[in-house]
Amino acid sequence: MPSEKTFTKIADDFRQRILSGELEPGAKLPTNREIAGSWQVAAATVSRALQALQVEGYIRTTPRGTYVADDPVWTLSARDRLDRVQRVKTFLAEGETSRVTAAELVTPPLYVGEIFDLNTGDQIVRREWLAGRGKTRTVFAVTWYPAHFAALVPDLLNISPGRNHGLSARVLEATGRTITHARDDMHAREADAREASALGLAIGSPVLAGAHRWSDSEGVIEYGEWCLPPRFTIGYEYQP
Repeated sequence: MPSEKTFTKIADDFRQRILSGELEPGAKLPTNREIAGSWQVAAATVSRALQALQVEGYIRTTPRGTYVADDPVWTLSARDRLDRVQRVKTFLAEGETSRVTAAELVTPPLYVGEIFDLNTGDQIVRREWLAGRGKTRTVFAVTWYPAHFAALVPDLLNISPGRNHGLSARVLEATGRTITHARDDMHAREADAREASALGLAIGSPVLAGAHRWSDSEGVIEYGEWCLPPRFTIGYEYQP
């Protein structure tokens, strides 16, 4: 029997190549025999790995071969977005674009104020944005930053889409901060009216909602809340 480790390694390799943009939508994958040869495994191991990717929506199989899905139903996890911020200074995936619908200084909800350890009445930067790939909407998000960051990075209050993708990296550069702790929390629920409108869904549609918190010893640098359309896949590797 193929080892679980080999099966997952093959799936992870192709998944990451698709997420990174190395394998673009519509790209043809090597044949099962070629993959088996390069990995030195049985064809059954390759088939199992590719079946997993097909179920997740990353690839499609036709009589002519296996291809990266033309309109893949996946998006980056918060962990993957942070990885891209640190590697290539953008939190968007290859081929993903964004549109900012709000960028302002506001008095935050109580729970957000507590996350940033703010006093009553203190303000905070709130940015609301939507990302997509082609006609597919991939994520709707709200991200929050300490108010004084806006003086260092004025584009935090700019709704121009061309300025959005690199903001997290520019915040780190301008503040001299380094993210040393990150946490993601996720849960499934129904979309409210605002989320449904942004994602083009009916109110009450199922979504995967989550929040990420990126911080260092001085406190929270970025807090974000986001939701994904139904049947979208996110995933990440970790060391057991």
